[in-house]
Amino acid sequence: METGERIEATLTQAIQRATADQAPPLLAAAMRHAVFPGGARVRPRLTLAVAAACQDSDPELAVAAAAAVELLHCASLVHDDLPCFDDAAIRRGRPSVQALFGVPVALLAGDALIVLAFETLAQAPARLPSRLGVLLTVIAKGVGAPGGIAAGQAWESEPDPPPELYRRCKTGALFVAAVKAGAIAGGADPDRWTELGLRLGEAYQVADDLLDAVATGDDCDKPVGRDIALGRPNTVARLGLDGAVRCLESLVDSAVLSIPPCRGERELKDLVRLQALRLVPKHLAHRAA
Repeated sequence: METGERIEATLTQAIQRATADQAPPLLAAAMRHAVFPGGARVRPRLTLAVAAACQDSDPELAVAAAAAVELLHCASLVHDDLPCFDDAAIRRGRPSVQALFGVPVALLAGDALIVLAFETLAQAPARLPSRLGVLLTVIAKGVGAPGGIAAGQAWESEPDPPPELYRRCKTGALFVAAVKAGAIAGGADPDRWTELGLRLGEAYQVADDLLDAVATGDDCDKPVGRDIALGRPNTVARLGLDGAVRCLESLVDSAVLSIPPCRGERELKDLVRLQALRLVPKHLAHRAA
């Protein structure tokens, strides 16, 4: 089964468990809306790519970890769109969960997706269950405090958040969790992959800053201009447009160079470069190519 199909099949099974007949219909519909159809599924693809590069000795555990990472990412988007944060009416080119189902259901849907992520991982038919505890810890650190997504969201409420720490928590933490989860599932040392996750997370945040600052309707499927409106750190505001593009290029190069020697190293480097640059606004793509 192709990588994308493995991810979608595992996500479908997870959502089906959570939206069974006894589930409140609005909550079930909101959870499905949050997860399907998905975006590029970058994080779970990275999890599986790293697992494959590390011999992929437990593929069922790897795909469960990949699905868990994606469910947590989807949950973070649902919460990010709430009125207390971005108050976004659009996500992935269609109504956000809170715009379609209301704030209370959206809040609960995000919470339920977080729980479902850990349930999916805990129920994985792992060949080597001893890896499960480490996996749970690594992924939990990517979403909690003091350095996960929750902390990143909290930094937005601080009067003067440190830009690097803010980006590392808001975006980098889940990338670190994604690549380390792949290494753990594959039976390799996860710490060797930390740098890749950090650099990728920073690159994606800079790309997102570019989108927010200069994207057009053809480039972006969510509201733009929110960083300036809400007074948040933005790389374009700090470095200028050309400086932000150069920063992105440098981060992508650093991410590629950080990949440890492994099976399929060239393919993994190609995947990292392609996925990291895909978010750049089309009219700036030639600068960052």
